[in-house]
Amino acid sequence: MTEFDVAIIGSGPGGYVAAIRCAQLGMKTAIIEKYNTLGGTCLNVGCIPSKALLDSSEHFIKAQKEFADHGIKINEPKVDMPQMTKRKASVVEQTTKGIDFLMDKNKITVFHGMGSFEDEHTLKIAKEDGDEKIKAKNIIIATGSKPTELPFAKFDKERIISSTEALELQEVPKKMIVIGAGIIGLELGSVYARLGAEVEVVEYMDRAIPTFDGAMSKEITKSLKKIGVKFHFSHKVSDVSRNGDSVKVTATDKKDKEVTFEGDYCLVAVGRTAYTDKLNLEAAGLKTTDRGKVEVNEHMQTAKGHIYAIGDVVRGAMLAHKAEEEGVMVAEILAGEKPHIDYNLIPGVVYTWPEVASVGKTEEELKEEGRAIKTGSFPFRALGRARASGDVEGLIKIISDKETDEILGFHAIGPRAADLVAEGVVAMEYRASAEDLARMSHAHPTYAEAVKEAALAATGNRALHV
Repeated sequence: MTEFDVAIIGSGPGGYVAAIRCAQLGMKTAIIEKYNTLGGTCLNVGCIPSKALLDSSEHFIKAQKEFADHGIKINEPKVDMPQMTKRKASVVEQTTKGIDFLMDKNKITVFHGMGSFEDEHTLKIAKEDGDEKIKAKNIIIATGSKPTELPFAKFDKERIISSTEALELQEVPKKMIVIGAGIIGLELGSVYARLGAEVEVVEYMDRAIPTFDGAMSKEITKSLKKIGVKFHFSHKVSDVSRNGDSVKVTATDKKDKEVTFEGDYCLVAVGRTAYTDKLNLEAAGLKTTDRGKVEVNEHMQTAKGHIYAIGDVVRGAMLAHKAEEEGVMVAEILAGEKPHIDYNLIPGVVYTWPEVASVGKTEEELKEEGRAIKTGSFPFRALGRARASGDVEGLIKIISDKETDEILGFHAIGPRAADLVAEGVVAMEYRASAEDLARMSHAHPTYAEAVKEAALAATGNRALHV
């Protein structure tokens, strides 16, 4: 039986990054993946393919509605859904092959098959051609998550679908009902709305992306309404049924009135569930919470000190980059280093267009804490660069401490917000003040000038271009 210094179950962003860092630090490393391709949900049926479709649909809507304004005359564009999904598959293939290259480069042993515990140091890998077992001094659980299924809305993977099936549709729906106005619901809902589908979003909470700052929620709702998305907030779904090619969603509104929505597809996007049920954790002396997650300490250690867990299977936001940071941290802990993660500085992003990005505390959270704050906002519409590209929707919002001026929250909705939020992360990592950010030179003309202007506004209504 082959023995390793560390074995990782799961090859998503957390798992494969942990494997690379372990190998870099001199450990004999193995990674186990149940599917034929590496990369986990993110690379195969999540982050990467969804961004490919988001970009394709954005190109379509620009060709349809904006090219003429730029002086570009074309025939009426048409959607070729099979080609769009073919391109998406090509992007996924290139990306997953890149992971294969990184495994070879770092001399990481890859096992394909279902990994589970035989005991606290032994892993069984169930494969089509027979089982294999390996031993490891340390083990990292990085098995990720799967779409959450509602008890009254079982996925049939044809008309009642999860995000996985939504990425494989070969036609544009006539009408798609989306249950959930979180990140996944808005991203995939916006894809099909751009391509011509009628999209209605049904959400239990009273606003979209409820974990984000209220200003971001308000702006993204307004923006998506412009492309035809209809929202139904404060609605509790109680039943989803299918009749042939038609799906009916039953819900009650905030006045307890029953309402129904009908479409040819229903996308259930109410979150994700940790994938731990087939790991045989009991054999290693481990248990999960009632939500299927693995309990860990601040060093990502489970109840067994040599077994670690990272990413979607542990507490915190289910984000690929959060899993990556945890994977690196565990590898460095195993090497005797002393890394740390500030979870307050893990950014969240919604890849609609305009994009939404956030790091730090929201205004609502800070007010609930009783914190005295200042806020400063700047609209992209006031930027020359945004007017030149036609991307004028959105704003940057910076929140700082009223007394010290330290930046406490950075929130953006607009063009390239997903990239601009890194400026907020850096500033907050070094505990910069709004004044610090305001005095940094930003190239002109750029979208990033909105960051400087919002910081100026946060220091006391000093924004220059509004």
